[in-house]
Amino acid sequence: MASPSAATEYGLSSQSGQVAADSEPQSSDAPLFVNEVERAKKFLATMMDAGVVAPVPKDPGGGYTHEQHKLNYKAIYEGGQLYRITGEQKYADYVRDILLAYAELYPTLGEHPARKNSQGSGRIFWQVLNDAMWLVDSIQGYEAIRGSLSVTDRTNIDDNVFRKAAAFLSTGSAETFSKIHNHATWATAGVGMTGYVLDDKELVDIALLGLDKSGKTGFLRQSELLFSPDGYYTEGPYYQRFALKPFVVFAGAIEKNDPARKIFEHRDGILLKALRTTIQLTYDGYFFPFNDAIKDKSLQTDELYHGVAIAYSKTRDPGLLSIAQWQGRTVLTDDGKLVADDLAAGKARPFPFKSLLLSDGPEGDQGAVAILRQVDSVSGQALVAKNSSQGMGHGHFDKLSWQYYDNGNEIVTDYGAARFLNIEAKEGGRYLPENESWAKQSIAHNTLVVDEKSHFDGDEKLADTIAPKQLNFSDVEGAQISSAVIEGAYPGTSFTRTLALLDSDGLSEPLVIDVVRVRSTKPNQYDLPLHYQGHIMRVGFDTESNITARPVLGADNGYQHIWVDAVGKPLGQNGFVTTLLDDRFYTYRFVPQRGAETILAEIGANDPKFNLRREPIVIQRVKGAQNTTFVSMLESHGRYDGAAEQTVGSDSQIKSLNHESIDGADVVFVETLDGKKIALAISYDTDPGKKHSVKFGSQILNWTGFAARIDLPAGKAKR
Repeated sequence: MASPSAATEYGLSSQSGQVAADSEPQSSDAPLFVNEVERAKKFLATMMDAGVVAPVPKDPGGGYTHEQHKLNYKAIYEGGQLYRITGEQKYADYVRDILLAYAELYPTLGEHPARKNSQGSGRIFWQVLNDAMWLVDSIQGYEAIRGSLSVTDRTNIDDNVFRKAAAFLSTGSAETFSKIHNHATWATAGVGMTGYVLDDKELVDIALLGLDKSGKTGFLRQSELLFSPDGYYTEGPYYQRFALKPFVVFAGAIEKNDPARKIFEHRDGILLKALRTTIQLTYDGYFFPFNDAIKDKSLQTDELYHGVAIAYSKTRDPGLLSIAQWQGRTVLTDDGKLVADDLAAGKARPFPFKSLLLSDGPEGDQGAVAILRQVDSVSGQALVAKNSSQGMGHGHFDKLSWQYYDNGNEIVTDYGAARFLNIEAKEGGRYLPENESWAKQSIAHNTLVVDEKSHFDGDEKLADTIAPKQLNFSDVEGAQISSAVIEGAYPGTSFTRTLALLDSDGLSEPLVIDVVRVRSTKPNQYDLPLHYQGHIMRVGFDTESNITARPVLGADNGYQHIWVDAVGKPLGQNGFVTTLLDDRFYTYRFVPQRGAETILAEIGANDPKFNLRREPIVIQRVKGAQNTTFVSMLESHGRYDGAAEQTVGSDSQIKSLNHESIDGADVVFVETLDGKKIALAISYDTDPGKKHSVKFGSQILNWTGFAARIDLPAGKAKR
């Protein structure tokens, strides 16, 4: 990126912003690119009909001025690209006129009137992050038309818009700019690209290396600290998607202007690795909603249109073309054109979604995310074990939580964030108070809760210093297993969770086995919640239901938001709840512990502004125990066809679920109605080659390594 006259040590292009008279504008007959051009033309036609509108900022997210300025930077970006593609002067003129309006407005702006004290104020928007997003898109659009401007207009826009915006986002917002955080990624990307366009080495250097140019902060350091060696982003998939655009777009600018830096090879190609990892962190195109995630975010998002296009141009990976095909969108760049052309040429191949373990932390030693998949990524099964680090300020207190997907749905759920993004009526589109009082709390997740307190007692700084340890991972077909331990979430108490996706003869779908072993120095109350989607069909145990008035489960740490619908004390083999979601039945079965109770509940208590979704929970509760082991199983079965009025297999196909602790090992026994038997044996020994043997009744069970699935002969699992 550079001015038309620039020729610096960066090797800047001298053709930026200039459509040469003797050159053909970029074109393509590929439908994906043609449709993108037409979509942009329609948008620009609407904007141009309305004229230039750059109001004085006053509204929070979702308000009129907020949304208008978002439309403006989209128009600047797309108008610039259309000028480059078509050569039509009207697009350059419109972009120029918008930017001239900002040249009058921007120097007059101070702190935003709708700013929030806990976050850095923007100038155009309520938070500085949005100003950085404005700059990232606007500087790209400006680059495309800059060479067509008069010297007077160019100088005016350079000095009164982009230099001032870059100064505000860097030295004027030093705290944000110097963070290792997605807000700083956007800021450094915007400032750095502005430096390339304006031929300002100082701006480029502080963007890459931080304000003091030491390299301890800045864009390069962020790429080293925010991603694990496997390309997992510490704040989780939702923010990995969000941060990916400034990472890859700025990297593209660096490669163009400073190819000797080999930015896409930096840290073993971490940015391209991160793009592939981002895609792996989805089911049916939607991101696993870890931490502060909005659950309707999918691969159909601007950040991933850019990411897929740039990654494909660097790798020619045909699997990325299938993602672009699913997205149905691309970007108005040479990279986007290449994607469209090769997709039209039939070069796409299925993206290889697979089971994998993604380490967390810059050195890969801060826990992990385990993904166990079976069949495809659209209607098959995906079990996700979140054994990762806290994830900084956007992290939740959910160590060793899990989710499960099947039949195109999220079955075992994560609430994500309590936020209605850009809806002004809901706290100006910001995070709601319930994000702190509910969504971040441990009871809002599928994890162990001790004495009704959240992990680390809700202390984010402490949580950032302690991560789980991944003990075992196996992606062997039919016996996929993940196990991890967390020590320090509660003083004197540790817990180990083993999750397995197991095939069983006679069953059409795999079983999920969940074993949570708790060890403590003192007696405690233990709660193990399961958040799920579906309507209850059958409860195996007797319950006392709260018919006329529902009590609240607790007073704090998220418990104040839980209505208690019913309570029961399951015994023997009656510990199960069967639900229906769409056309499939699910039975959550568990081994009842002595004196334990099960709570059927719903989110929504103490919510006078209706900020929370009403979602069901099953909670296993054990009181007064020091050490305990929760053993649970999730089974998918049957089919319901409402149109045909036909139901098949609505009841569980499992006869029994049992658990034994034998010589320090845990063994889970499962028997189906037709007499098929399997066992999950867990040694807790991390030596993968060590052989183990335990005696159960007259049977000896043998296996190797941490955990294994064992087929049992009929009639051999009885004492």
